[in-house]
Amino acid sequence: MNRDNIVGLILIFVILIGFSILNAPSEEEKLEAQRQRDSIAAVRAEEQRAREAAATMAEETIATEKEEIAEIEDDSLRQAVLKDRMGYFAGSATGEEKFYTVENELLKLTFSNKGGFLTSVELKKHKTWDQRPLELLTGDNNIFNLNFLSSNRTISTRELYFVPFLNEVTPADQANIRVSPDGDLTFSMRLYSDNHTDDNPRFLEFAYTLKSDDYMIGFDINTTGMADVIATNISYLNLNWEMDLHRLEKSRKNEMNVTTIHYKFFNDDVEKLRETRDATENLRTSVRWISFKQQFFSSVLIAGNNFSRAEVSTQSYEENNEDLLKRMTATIDIPYNSRENNSIPMHFYFGPNHFNTLKAYDLKLEEQIPLGWALFGWINRFVVIPVFNYLDSFNLNYGIIILILTLMLKLVLFPIAFKTYVSQARMRVLKPDIEELSQKFPKKEDAMKKQQAQMALYKKAGVNPMAGCVPMLLQFPFLIAMFRFFPASFELRQEGFLWADDLSSYDSILDLPFTIPFYGDHVSLFTLLMAVSTVIYTHMNSQMMSTGNQMPGMKTMLYFMPVMLLFIFNSFASGLSYYYFLANVITFGQMFAFRFMIDEDKIRRRIEENKKKPVKKSSWQKRLEDMAKQQQQQQKKRKK
Repeated sequence: MNRDNIVGLILIFVILIGFSILNAPSEEEKLEAQRQRDSIAAVRAEEQRAREAAATMAEETIATEKEEIAEIEDDSLRQAVLKDRMGYFAGSATGEEKFYTVENELLKLTFSNKGGFLTSVELKKHKTWDQRPLELLTGDNNIFNLNFLSSNRTISTRELYFVPFLNEVTPADQANIRVSPDGDLTFSMRLYSDNHTDDNPRFLEFAYTLKSDDYMIGFDINTTGMADVIATNISYLNLNWEMDLHRLEKSRKNEMNVTTIHYKFFNDDVEKLRETRDATENLRTSVRWISFKQQFFSSVLIAGNNFSRAEVSTQSYEENNEDLLKRMTATIDIPYNSRENNSIPMHFYFGPNHFNTLKAYDLKLEEQIPLGWALFGWINRFVVIPVFNYLDSFNLNYGIIILILTLMLKLVLFPIAFKTYVSQARMRVLKPDIEELSQKFPKKEDAMKKQQAQMALYKKAGVNPMAGCVPMLLQFPFLIAMFRFFPASFELRQEGFLWADDLSSYDSILDLPFTIPFYGDHVSLFTLLMAVSTVIYTHMNSQMMSTGNQMPGMKTMLYFMPVMLLFIFNSFASGLSYYYFLANVITFGQMFAFRFMIDEDKIRRRIEENKKKPVKKSSWQKRLEDMAKQQQQQQKKRKK
């Protein structure tokens, strides 16, 4: 990174800071905004405490009642107590838990008749970082519970036993069901009311539809003949969906930093909870979908129409818990018509965060992938990803694809890099003249004179000292876009190259028996190569710095940056470090090529010719001279 690059970065920061200052709210606005935030936070906290207390009380009540009912020895008395507690669903309150496996080419789903929902979801074509079966949903702490009122009783489906149906036929116990190629099937779980008859059916149904080769699962909640069973004064059913997200990737820290809940409002953009801390959000308007999103996989519940409202929250597990990341919770209100039969269409997506796969569903699910904000995201969506996918179609190793992608990007940016080098060459040619001005104006009080003389020199020589900044600004979006692309690219997951076994995670060549603060407990070779190549690049640029001693300490700062990168990138995706290493190596080649292509003697002769030409002073230069004269007059007055 040379002086022009640094100046370019400084300009970016200055613009951002200036914009933030100009748009900063007044103190009164800040106080009012803070007051509103505090009020909203207090209300939400109180609502959350009330919900948690109610849920805890309900759980404790149900558990206590179950224990009390189990202790009743008389069968007829036990049934009477069950009838009093469960109303129309007393017959479904007892039973034997059974499991049913349904699978297609991509998913292996295990259902339980208790609660009528999934107990595990396995992605058959993927493995965890330590090569175990990859299960997005597993364990006893996962909850999918539909709550509603019936005969002034709160009914929770997770405690009741459903009856399974496969395409309207009862399957065998412990059945293992497969979707036929190019076909589909519907697996249903029905919760019958005690007043159900064949002539007058009354049941609640969870219907799951699977295609042979799709991560998307159709999910319908159907009610038949339930008008006199479910309370008639309700307009929605309450759905409680909770999941423990298990660690799937090698770097728990990196996975934690991108694991959160995403959601899309019905006619609005995709939003999310903060990843770096526990959060709760009350979604008071219609919601299209809610996603429990991890680094490379997501579990998404999608409304056929919309959810009336929802509340979502995340809770992180302690760092010493190597298996679990976060607890995800969504409490959802689903529109319901109590006067007629209902068929409430929804979908589940259990699958990878692969850009084209998610985009094909046309639900903006792909916006969960952190490709960068605004311009950076556009570069990735419309340039990097299409080129990457094109190269991927040749079935090349992903290390080779990154190499070709880097070469293509450098080729596109070649004219910008060439213009930057020409600007540096012109500044190097003027270096002796600039140093001569430094000797002519050595005193601090002559700083204005020195600056004025330098600008006159640049003007006379036909050199723009800021010419190198514009190319840097043009390259900067691509630099940031690639920084976001590689860690988020599903294609690189568990793809090896050379010594790296997973280009989406760090490449450890040495596991340390201790942890170095801010560095980690391993040594990433690609990061080390990137840092060394950056030192070499910095040294080569320092030999071409044209400003002498005008920026004291700058060289030290430039050499300190590779050390910072070594610490920052050690746990990042090795594909990203590999890309920056390749970019440095290709830049070395460009710099040697430019030395042969650019004749600095010719530039020097042209500058000398420009110096001989008369130069008309610009209005800006005149103002600068007037300011210098005013300063000199003020200094003379002080001396008198």
